[in-house]
Amino acid sequence: MQTSRFSCISVCCALLAAPGCGGPAAAPPQAERPETRPTREATARPSAETAQEPPAPKIAPPEIVTDGQDRTGSERLESPPPSFTEAMSQSVVSKPPAPEPEQIDEQRVQALGIRKLSSKHLTLYTDLPLDDEIRSLPEAFDQAYPQWRDYFRLTAPEQTPPRAIGRLMMDDSKFRAAGLLPDDLPAFVNGYSRGADLWWREQPSAYYRRHLMLHEGTHAFMFGTFGTCGPPWYMEGIAELLATHSWTDGKLKLNVFPSSREGFPYWGRVKIVRDSVAEGTARQLEEVLAFAPGLHSTVEPYGWCWATAAFLDGHPRYQQRFRQLPAELNNDEFNRRMKALYVDDWSDLNEEWQCYILDLDYGYDLVRNAIEFVPGKPLPADGARVTISADRGWQSTGIRLEAGKQYSIRASGRYQLGQQPQIWWSEPNGVSLRYYGGRPLGVLMAAVHPEPYDPIAVSSLLSPSIVGLGTVLAPLETGTLYLRINDSPAELADNVGQAEVEIKAE
Repeated sequence: MQTSRFSCISVCCALLAAPGCGGPAAAPPQAERPETRPTREATARPSAETAQEPPAPKIAPPEIVTDGQDRTGSERLESPPPSFTEAMSQSVVSKPPAPEPEQIDEQRVQALGIRKLSSKHLTLYTDLPLDDEIRSLPEAFDQAYPQWRDYFRLTAPEQTPPRAIGRLMMDDSKFRAAGLLPDDLPAFVNGYSRGADLWWREQPSAYYRRHLMLHEGTHAFMFGTFGTCGPPWYMEGIAELLATHSWTDGKLKLNVFPSSREGFPYWGRVKIVRDSVAEGTARQLEEVLAFAPGLHSTVEPYGWCWATAAFLDGHPRYQQRFRQLPAELNNDEFNRRMKALYVDDWSDLNEEWQCYILDLDYGYDLVRNAIEFVPGKPLPADGARVTISADRGWQSTGIRLEAGKQYSIRASGRYQLGQQPQIWWSEPNGVSLRYYGGRPLGVLMAAVHPEPYDPIAVSSLLSPSIVGLGTVLAPLETGTLYLRINDSPAELADNVGQAEVEIKAE
């Protein structure tokens, strides 16, 4: 078993320092690389996008004051945080007054060829031709409002933020001449928000144009409701989480985990994480939490902020606590409060984070890949038999193996790995026609999880051994035996069946 520190393995070494404030505008990230770990659907997928993806939006409203500091560790609080209802009430009372509405010369705006669209929650100015996609933006923004309210559990009418004023721009000079692009705004590449005022530039895809509007809109909604958006990782993570959406037949759905690269063109957050992992610059969770203000100066942090929010919000064991965090938005010890919520399973959370970022892909199934860390018990003298489901990630056998001893593991069974274009059947030795992670699809894999576990060590689950139909394990450390069927974390939903595994001491 590997016992080196997290920063020492090739996929997670040489971690980048968190970017600071300012700096030049970031260059667009390159198109997503071809799939390097083929799956059963590999032949039906494009090898790569041909266009480049633009950088993430640049948001650093001067009104939102955060220090980006992580002042403490994951120690328990001496007193519990206030209830969600109490904190929400305090947040609404203490928020600063809304800024005075900007005076707009409508005649000058019209004379410059800037068009105006209005809906219940958004006034939109744009110099783009008014096709169906552009006309639908205010309606999409209006549909986001009740979903934002539901996510933040707002019920009182006074918790509704002011109407937003958006500028979707092709030619900056027109908006500057119309007084719609103030000279005091910092330089930005794609998008910016200040209070209820939003700016974003035209994008090469309708999806990403709408995504930027919703990203900036989330900032405006939070600032108008709470008076702050929290520390940088949460501010940008939530904006990315609630801007990632589907738009089908005029119906908007927020907080969608992207199912395919083709359905979310030019978004690129999965690519950011995957490229960092491939380059050995993956971020530990602690690093993301410590991001300082000024994320708009580079693209990379936006991918990590989204990945963090998506992980905590989509994981069945962590979601409920993550959704309590809006109650802490006006607390200058936000990160300490956040860690206090997870103090009892902080080690498990960080280990699952390692597994998540290593295999992150479109359609990643956070529910089926959730790991139940069940400590093992001594192996009975006559051995033990366990069942491993094909539609789950790592599963504890409940058996503790001891260092320095040898164990025989034998597996049997037949299970389904997919349904399209036909049912894929496999046994524990796997299907050699397809590979995932360099191993046959469907092959049974094993890892010994040391106990106690060092939360900053490399997880043994990242470097499993192949079991197949049978093998002998000689663990270097005492720990619990974990098993799983090899498959993409995004393709477990159509798996059916199980493997029967017998474990005996040699």
